[in-house]
Amino acid sequence: MSRGFDVVVVGGGIMGCASAFFLRRRGLSVALLERGLTGQQASGTNFGNVRRQGRYLHQLPLANRARAIWGRLPELIGEDCEFVPSGHLRVAYAAAQAEKLEAYARDAAPLGLELEMISANALRDRYPYLGREVVAGCLAPVDGHANPRLAAPAFGRAAARDGARVEEGCEVLSIAKTGEDFEVETREKGTFRAPVVLVTAGAWGGRLAEAFGESVPLSVHGPQMAVTEPLPYRLGPTFGVSTPHVFETVYFRQVKRGNIVYGGSTRGPASNETNRAAVLPENILGQFAQMRRVMPGLAAVNIIRSWSGVESYLPDDVPIMGPSGRVPGLFYAFGFCGAGFQIGPGVGEVMAELIATGATSTPIAPYAISRFAQGQAA
Repeated sequence: MSRGFDVVVVGGGIMGCASAFFLRRRGLSVALLERGLTGQQASGTNFGNVRRQGRYLHQLPLANRARAIWGRLPELIGEDCEFVPSGHLRVAYAAAQAEKLEAYARDAAPLGLELEMISANALRDRYPYLGREVVAGCLAPVDGHANPRLAAPAFGRAAARDGARVEEGCEVLSIAKTGEDFEVETREKGTFRAPVVLVTAGAWGGRLAEAFGESVPLSVHGPQMAVTEPLPYRLGPTFGVSTPHVFETVYFRQVKRGNIVYGGSTRGPASNETNRAAVLPENILGQFAQMRRVMPGLAAVNIIRSWSGVESYLPDDVPIMGPSGRVPGLFYAFGFCGAGFQIGPGVGEVMAELIATGATSTPIAPYAISRFAQGQAA
């Protein structure tokens, strides 16, 4: 039996759940289809950074829109998802890298991101636990962190309360365009029909796009995440390290329960065939050594758990977001390259606006899937 909706959303991570929520707020009927549980994949296994600092400048309007939503979560969805606007502090070990942080702060200010440069002496006055190698820092005062295991399910529940049909354990087998509508066939829950389909399937989004003749060079990797035993709560901001060669060698944050969650630029093997990802001990220990370099007092802390997930990456480190370049009514939001958690609510609001009105007030042109269209058959 075929069931009709205005929009079918395929994929129940933070992008899909937020999209379903904001689509319902615009009055559109929505079915959200998730093969497992909402937030089970990359949306629930990432670091939980609610970070605008360090993003590409063209992404700051989207990140700013998302940050405004994070601040309104209790009002919007009835849960705060443990969002804490504790600040995000990126530190540097060398003067040249500190100059890059300062240049980024100047460039970001006209785009609505206010950053504070802090000298070595001022840093040690404010954060006396920092190591002696740190020469400067750049603070985003109202960025912070949240619990990734809570966010996507919370948006999914809010969407369901607003009338969305949220189907977990619903594996999509195929999507076909028939006349004006799409027919989305699932393994056990029948066929869903709608004039609009939004693919928010993360590492599995490339397969669905390829079925419509839009191949993308998607790769999958696993974040290398760990958490320590609980300690007295005192760190405050989320920390990241800026170096000349990598984005952040390590990043870490302390939750109110006292545990320190950390990750870094190293990645591990992952597969969207087996839906599995691995943690490599050398990665976890290497990141721990880098964290200890920032904060020597953590040298004797015990690591109590590690994990990974299946994340999707594109060669230009920029996601796919917007309409299909080939099929009317088909939209995409996937491939967020390990940096989608903070912007997730903004992505949902933008995609709902785009689908409902045909345009969006937030620029998303750099994320068009058509940038990969060269050489593809017409």
